[in-house]
Amino acid sequence: MVVKSATKKRLMELGVSEEFAHKLATDRNMTDIKSLSHDEIASTLGISKDSESFTNVMAVIAEQGSRRRAQKKSKKITIRSRAIDDFDRPEIELRFNALNHELVPHQELVGDANISEEEQFEVEKKELEPWKMIEFDEETEKHRIAKELLPKILITDPVVQVLKERAESLDNAKLAADPEHKPLAAGWIADRVIKVIRKSPSAGKTIAYRLIVEGN
Repeated sequence: MVVKSATKKRLMELGVSEEFAHKLATDRNMTDIKSLSHDEIASTLGISKDSESFTNVMAVIAEQGSRRRAQKKSKKITIRSRAIDDFDRPEIELRFNALNHELVPHQELVGDANISEEEQFEVEKKELEPWKMIEFDEETEKHRIAKELLPKILITDPVVQVLKERAESLDNAKLAADPEHKPLAAGWIADRVIKVIRKSPSAGKTIAYRLIVEGN
């Protein structure tokens, strides 16, 4: 029979006496020891299960098992916790934000990011109503917004990317708080309208709109 010196040393470091550590480590490693039943441990040590020594040894073995499970569990990252981690990353705050530049006017999405097509239509319809951009589509026999008449802005534009990242970060936080929350779809920001607000010395402010497109 061979005594596992590393196992014996580990047991002694955990508070097991040298005698008991020697007996337990004979032909066994820590995994083998943790798999032993109470009767087998008592028999190996040559003591009663009612003794204080047995209780102390079992406490040490049980603690090692719980620590092992805790370590394994801590390595698991769920989608929900990953969403929170992405939302809280400090490096996001360090990225260049085009909207913070003094020469860039304030810009925002018309309507919330995570809304249905029907809700988006109603919000944009109300916003663009003064410009009389609502027309009747004979093919669908429904009213539509002639958004193609608006000035275009590419989806890759730094301003659009800032708005997109900000909206997706907030949406990820909602998903983390509520697993039933429906996340934003891929490419959700295409065909959305941006409201541009510029300060004007004469008028106080001017408002314009731009359509987000994927290409020219």
